[in-house]
Order: sequence, then structure tokens, then C-alpha cells
Amino acid sequence: MAEVTAADVAKLRKATGAGMMDCKNALVESNGDFEKAIELIRERGKAIANKRADREAGEGAALAKVNAAGNHGAMVVLNCETDFVAKNNDFVGLATSILDVAIEKKPADLEALKALEINGRKIGDLVMDQSGVTGEKFELSFYDKVEAAKVVAYIHPGNKLATLVGLNKADVDTQVGKDVAMQIAAMSPVAVDKDDVSEDLRKKEFEIGREQARLEGKPENMLDKIAEGKVQKFFKESTLLNQDFVKDGKMTVRQYLQSVNKELTVTSFKRVSLNG
Repeated sequence: MAEVTAADVAKLRKATGAGMMDCKNALVESNGDFEKAIELIRERGKAIANKRADREAGEGAALAKVNAAGNHGAMVVLNCETDFVAKNNDFVGLATSILDVAIEKKPADLEALKALEINGRKIGDLVMDQSGVTGEKFELSFYDKVEAAKVVAYIHPGNKLATLVGLNKADVDTQVGKDVAMQIAAMSPVAVDKDDVSEDLRKKEFEIGREQARLEGKPENMLDKIAEGKVQKFFKESTLLNQDFVKDGKMTVRQYLQSVNKELTVTSFKRVSLNG
């Protein structure tokens, strides 16, 4: 049997991130074969991931970032089971590395992101490997992106909520974009403007308003008019440009942007939260 040295264990630990005893055991089992030891640790990760597949991975990190040019942003959510792991520097570091790849490669969707590589290892496999390191279920559950003349990202303290906002002017102060990104975080709008709300959602809000009016005993011939009024209120409260600006309730977000530049507006936004 090959002798397992502390240096061998340290080398394997650096390569895999696994614990010292896990590394030592893998080296003993593989009779000192370094590559086989790595595979043993990865297989352990798969076994744990499969065993915990039905577990709730409700904690994690929601991160967003913008490229150096300021015209492309991406966001990811990496999940785990406990807040203790979610706050670990290695966990946040893994999520950040995945986000960096997303920014650089601009994959089309989540599955395409999982197929990209970090240090020669597919991201999807790398995430699974970490289940063997921590003993928890890990899951890369979300990825999205925004492209615009100017994109600004915001991560709420604690890494539980992140937003991206795209503006139509590249030369606007980043703080303006951050103000709007924070508005999105706080107020969770459903669309940029009224015309961006889907017809299905509009009909749903209309029917809800109509039923509320009926339950309140309003006359049958007034129900449609009342329901339409409730839809307009929904647009005001739930579409970004029409919301009251959180930092100054005397103006809407649209008015705030126009106070900076009359032509300034939001082209798109994304919001993701671990709490829904």
C-alpha cells in the first residue's frame, strides 16, 4: 500500500476542496493514485447529491454583475440547504466564478451555462462535486441576462436578492441606474410599463377587480367600470415607470429618469429573490 503523506492530502484538498479526512481516505482507497482519488471524491459528491435530491435547497446566493463595458449584465442563483454554507466564502466564491463565466461567455440559457467549464470541469459537474465537499445539496437554479446601452446591477445585502436594469443611454451616471435597480428590488414590478403587461395578466387583474366589486355589493352595470379602474391602479403600482419613486414619493420613476435626461428610460430589467 502506498504511503499517504500530509503533502499528498494537502494537494488533493487544494484540487477538490474536500475535507482532510475525506482526502486521506480517498488516497488510501486509491492506493495513492491521485487521479483516482479525485474521481472517488467526485463520485461521493454525486452519491450525496442523488441521496439529497428531494431535499429543499432554499438557501444560497443570488448575485448580479455587469461587464467592464457596462452594456451586459448577468445574474445567477446558486442554492444550498443551510444559511451557514450560504455565507461561507468558498460557496460565494463558487457562485461568483460561475457568474464571471456567464458574463464572459453570454450563454443562451441555464443549461448552456451548466455546460461551460471552469478549470476544465463543466459547471454542472462542479456544482455536484461540492455536494461531496459539504454534504449538502447544491443546485444552480437560475440564470438570466440583460443587454442595453447601460446596464446596472444591484445585490441586496446578504446575497438573497439581486436585480439588473437596462437603460437606453450609455452616458448616464451609474448612481441613477442603481437608484432604479434598488427600486426594482424594493417594489418588485411586473413589467417596465403598462404596454409590457401580458394580456393574460391584465385579464386576470380585471376579473379579480370585477369579483371584488361584486362581493362589495356594487351594481352589476358598474362592475366593468370599477374593474377597469382597479386594473389602472394595478398598472400604477406594479409597472416600474409608473410606480412612485421610492427615494422621492412626489414623482414616479419615469419622472425621475426624465429629470436626469428627457429621453432616458428603462429598456428591460430582471429581479431574482431566494424568498420569491
